[in-house]
Amino acid sequence: MAFATKPGCPMCSIVSSAAASASAPSSPSTSSSAHEILYRDDNFTVYRETANPVSSKGHIVIVFNLHVPSLYTLSSSDLPLLVTLRDLSHRLLSSLQAPSSPLHSPASAQPQNLLATDQGLRSTRQSFRVGFITPPFKDIKIPVTDHLHAHAYVLPADRMGWWRSVAYSSIAWYEVDDLIAEIREETSNNRVRSGVNPRPIDFVPDAGARRGTANGIETTDASLLVGDPEHGEASPSPNLLPPTPGTARAQRHPGPSPDASIPHLQV
Repeated sequence: MAFATKPGCPMCSIVSSAAASASAPSSPSTSSSAHEILYRDDNFTVYRETANPVSSKGHIVIVFNLHVPSLYTLSSSDLPLLVTLRDLSHRLLSSLQAPSSPLHSPASAQPQNLLATDQGLRSTRQSFRVGFITPPFKDIKIPVTDHLHAHAYVLPADRMGWWRSVAYSSIAWYEVDDLIAEIREETSNNRVRSGVNPRPIDFVPDAGARRGTANGIETTDASLLVGDPEHGEASPSPNLLPPTPGTARAQRHPGPSPDASIPHLQV
């Protein structure tokens, strides 16, 4: 299957070990015991970086469960996934600041509740950084470049060091809000950039997730998002969102004819 587990990949090992520990908590594996797993669902495994954190107040790593090789594999249909990643990171970092708060809340508990107001989102953007390190740069303490993962930490980054800080600088760092905004700009021509002051579009996870041509032909790629059927979240279907013709995903997910169109409004 696409994005299958890669033998020898440290991140794949963490994901599989966390899954095994969840199914058999009485016998945790070596890899899972070496990492403090804070959260796991069908899309992400999150662990706390305790060996070499960049911040004494909290540094977490959000690993994609699938062996997604690159940031550039993501498309507009993955916008809800990126919004979930951002909101989940904010919630977990906030929980680290308040140890009495539960860390193992299910994904269905709406991690974006923390960001339900302009003040809440503004506060988290001032306190936390969430993003990706883009190759060829890498965190020298976590040197994995071919399994997509994000870093999130509480400011200030008082344990980073000058050499390691290169990977977290504007040279290599891709803020998740900037990535979301750039994808939205590509699909909807809505020029939105991350900043301290949120805009209404920040509270619409699916905004810009679908794309199509001027004559109503939908060209949205299949998403990596895995839904939770127990909470009424169906996995995105390539039959509903056909892949862009001629792309690698179109070969992996043969959907309906490219003539499938977005329904038109009746005037």
